[in-house]
Amino acid sequence: MQGVNSVLNFLVLVVIVVLLVFAAYALWDARQLYQAADSANYAVYKPTEQNKGKTFKELQALNPEVFAWLTVFGTHIDYPVVQGHDNMKYVNTNAEGLYSLTGAIFLDCGNSRDFSDFNSLLYGHHMEKKAMFGEIGSFARKQVFDTCRYGNLYFDGNDHGLEFFAFVHTDAYDQALFSAKVKGAEAQQDYLSDLLAKALYTRSISVLAEDRFILLATCSSSTTNGRDILVGRISDEVFKDTLQESAVAGGAELLSTGKNCGPDAQALLLTPLLIGFLTIFLTVGTLVHISLKERKRQEQTGHEDDE
Repeated sequence: MQGVNSVLNFLVLVVIVVLLVFAAYALWDARQLYQAADSANYAVYKPTEQNKGKTFKELQALNPEVFAWLTVFGTHIDYPVVQGHDNMKYVNTNAEGLYSLTGAIFLDCGNSRDFSDFNSLLYGHHMEKKAMFGEIGSFARKQVFDTCRYGNLYFDGNDHGLEFFAFVHTDAYDQALFSAKVKGAEAQQDYLSDLLAKALYTRSISVLAEDRFILLATCSSSTTNGRDILVGRISDEVFKDTLQESAVAGGAELLSTGKNCGPDAQALLLTPLLIGFLTIFLTVGTLVHISLKERKRQEQTGHEDDE
């Protein structure tokens, strides 16, 4: 019996070590994922006059499907934009064309790359640590929506201004809003009216059906199959970035939602916690089981001695 207990103790120790190693790896892997999604990794490619690093054309040489650059002032959303032949490629492919769970910011495959469509849809993962479109959900807070009003969209060799005028929370099956290339004056007016009616917040900037709009869409964990959309008007007027991260009221706290969804976020963070819990549960359960068996054996031995 003592030999059996020794074997069980050894097996428990092995299981604990394996689980702890796996938990450590999961934490490391999650950290690597967020680092890979950080917009700072792409800063060297950003098409600006001050950029002395690699050029936007060098990024395009790595991946010819890169064609634009999106910046939302006052946030960490500052990424190259790509477009694949379908809407699945860049879910798990980064802007450099490499496989990555971070994905990339991509234009709906049904839209035109010159943003000449009435409504252009951009998608990105909702990740923690302010990566990718992780801050879009923050616009559900009125203070953020009122503060971060402008952005920049670079394409065709020129900068274009973005005026954000609506924040919408809907679901993934809202076919009306997720329809690319809405055509016809009546259809465009209906689309705009539907968008404004569904908006949590709007800003009066005299939007017209003749304008061109961009919708930044990402998932939301606040509702089942939820989607958050920040809507802006594309303008020929280029806006100056007057917001710095430290100047946004509340700083990081203002833009932190504490929520996200998708396989690249919650699951990776919960895995180490679940492993730790299971490790403790398994260890305690096994030790209690061994202890009870040992006590039962000793009691049986005592009864035999008495007889």
